[in-house]
Amino acid sequence: MLAADPGASIASIAAEAGVDRRTVYRRFASREELLAAIYEFRLTAVERAVEDARLREAPVAVALHRYVENVIEVNRTWPVDLTRMLADDGVRARRDAAAHEVDVFLRRATEEGLLRPGAPEGWVSALLPQLMHLVARQLPGLSSARAADVVVDTLLRGVGAP
Repeated sequence: MLAADPGASIASIAAEAGVDRRTVYRRFASREELLAAIYEFRLTAVERAVEDARLREAPVAVALHRYVENVIEVNRTWPVDLTRMLADDGVRARRDAAAHEVDVFLRRATEEGLLRPGAPEGWVSALLPQLMHLVARQLPGLSSARAADVVVDTLLRGVGAP
C-alpha cells in the first residue's frame, strides 16, 4: 500500500490490513516508526540477498542470477523505496556496504568476461537495480526465477537483434 501511496495514513493502512488503527499504534508509536520498520525489513532482506548470492565465491553467472532473483523477490515483497531513509547514517552505511559488494562483483564479472569492458563508470551498477525494479513491477506474473532470466538476458545481451 505504501508503494502505491507513500502518504497513506495509518488508518488506511490498518483498514487494508483488516485491523483497527489502535492495533497498529500499539506496535508502532508513529507513522515514522512504522516506515522505519518497513525500511529495516527491506534493507535486511537486501543484505540477505547479497549474502545468499555468494558474489565473491560462486561462479559469476550463477551469482548474478541468484542475486537478481533474490532482489526481485525483495522488490516484490517490500516494494518501497529506501531513498527516504537514506538520511539515517546507519541505514546509508548498510545500504552502501551492500552496494559496494555488488560493485566489487560487477568488476569481477567484467574481469572474468561475463560483462564487456568499456561501459561508462558506474553504468552497470546503476542499470542493474533499475532492471530489477522494472521487471518486479512490469512483469508481476513471472516467477522470480523467470524474471531474473529476463533481467540477466537483458543485461548481458540487450534487446537489439543479434
